[in-house]
Amino acid sequence: MHLRGLLGHAATYAVLAVAAVLTLGPFLFSVMTAFTSTRQFAQEGPLSIPAPPVLESFMALFAPSAGADGFVTPVVVTVQMVAVILVGQMVFSVLAAYAFAQLRFPGRDLLFWVYVATLMVPQVVVVVPLYLMMSEAGLRNTFWALVLPFVLGSPYAIFLLRENFRGVPGELMDAMRIDGAGTLRLLWHLVVPLNRPIIVTLVLITVVTHWNNFMWPMVITSGPEWRTITVATSALQSQYNNNWTLVMAGTTLAMLPLVILMIVFQKQITRSVGDATLR
Repeated sequence: MHLRGLLGHAATYAVLAVAAVLTLGPFLFSVMTAFTSTRQFAQEGPLSIPAPPVLESFMALFAPSAGADGFVTPVVVTVQMVAVILVGQMVFSVLAAYAFAQLRFPGRDLLFWVYVATLMVPQVVVVVPLYLMMSEAGLRNTFWALVLPFVLGSPYAIFLLRENFRGVPGELMDAMRIDGAGTLRLLWHLVVPLNRPIIVTLVLITVVTHWNNFMWPMVITSGPEWRTITVATSALQSQYNNNWTLVMAGTTLAMLPLVILMIVFQKQITRSVGDATLR
């Protein structure tokens, strides 16, 4: 029995090790290639360890030869886009979730489930109608075309926040109302602090989703003026298809902020998952 248990544990760890290699392998390959010199990559191949690591590919990304003004514009546009969408989605999602969870009005539950049902609609289905709407409004190839379809709340965020807001003790809310607290004060000083872990998780999900958004920016923008970092990275693959060190530098740069965010906020994510499990 002891030998069988050891074999079972060994098989489990072997499967986990293979899964880890398959999951992390592309990212490690991207980072290694990004820090490899063009000469070493051509001589030793893609699996060579950088000796020594160099930053020439990252410096080339921000040179004018990498397109217009390099990766400066895509990074700035992406940061601005994600920031506006993040603020809009969090504000409107929190307000809508509180209304669906705590306020009573005719058709509340029907409206909520109809809104949540839009999660079942693939994004590709609404791309053409959204494109036509933005074009008719004269917003194609503008910053507002990038953010308006996403800034007014998220069905997933509203659904998740509503379920958590319903768990706020009614006694605490009644006590604050007796003390004269209005809806906004109650929301800001009681409901939001009690649900901070899940809000932090939603912030990360929103940032990751829209930082990696590729299809909509590619469809609604043209030229380098409003190009996001995902579209710019894709353009590198066609413009510099033989310079893989430059392409992998762009890929590494695109995923680096997300990795840092996950490392910094991993405790909040774990806590939110634990709270959701207990609920």
